Amino acid sequence: MPASREGNQMLSVNGLTKRYGDVVALDDATFTVRPARILGFLGPNGAGKTTTMRCVFGLARPDAGDVTWNGEAIDRSTRLRFGYMPEERGLYPKMKAAEQLIHFARISGLTSAKAAESARRWLEILGLSDRAASKIEDLSHGNQQRVQLAAALVHDPTMVILDEPFSGLDPLGVDALAATLRSLATSGTTIVFSSHQLELVEDVCQDVAIINRGRVVLDGDLEELKAASQQRHLEIVVDGVPWSPSLAGATFVPGPGRPHTIVSGDAPIQKILDQAKAAGRVDRFAFEPPSLTDLFRDAVSS
Repeated sequence: MPASREGNQMLSVNGLTKRYGDVVALDDATFTVRPARILGFLGPNGAGKTTTMRCVFGLARPDAGDVTWNGEAIDRSTRLRFGYMPEERGLYPKMKAAEQLIHFARISGLTSAKAAESARRWLEILGLSDRAASKIEDLSHGNQQRVQLAAALVHDPTMVILDEPFSGLDPLGVDALAATLRSLATSGTTIVFSSHQLELVEDVCQDVAIINRGRVVLDGDLEELKAASQQRHLEIVVDGVPWSPSLAGATFVPGPGRPHTIVSGDAPIQKILDQAKAAGRVDRFAFEPPSLTDLFRDAVSS
């Protein structure tokens, strides 16, 4: 892992607006990625996530607004210090894994010796040392995903943006990647990643930004957003079966995840508990802040 970084490595997305003909891809999108933090960038398909990422890397030019790094415009030399992992494969299928990483490291400015050392190190970190000489086309989907991640990290970027990095990974691969991201953030790397696996995002990220129809509708520290929500996550199991109270304004959510009910923060808890006891044996009764999935569902449906 890179040594701890100094300074204020902050990415700011400021009022981005982008149209493609009649389609509004971004509509005054604004959020900040704080230094050495992991931010989950979330939204439904077509919400504007990829367009935002393309604007950060200069692959798309916004009609209005800008993106800054430490308060300054992002130029080519700054972008060379960023890492990007697209959802679509960006690897050369017939090139060997190690050669590929050395190639990308050299493009980002590393010397041949440093590129080779970094490639070896990242292959080891991601459990691919024994596949260094394998062509990309000969690797499994999950191992291709790991090489793609290594390509984004091989030059020890100050910030990395990852688009669906957990896609195709088995549970052990997911755990290894989550640990890698936490270690990178601890050492000072600023991280943004998008994913539709919200339980993973909740486990890994400290901050979130949720975009819908081109606008950022919720962003900030995840735990603070949960605590500030006017909703609460109520999970009740009676006689081994999920149970929901008869309560005005309550919404039963069958999944994903464990079935639960969304209620207001001032819901009459004792009354609900009495109802549950009257219905049978109460095996579980939990009244807590909403999950990220609950926050997401509320943010994109309002």
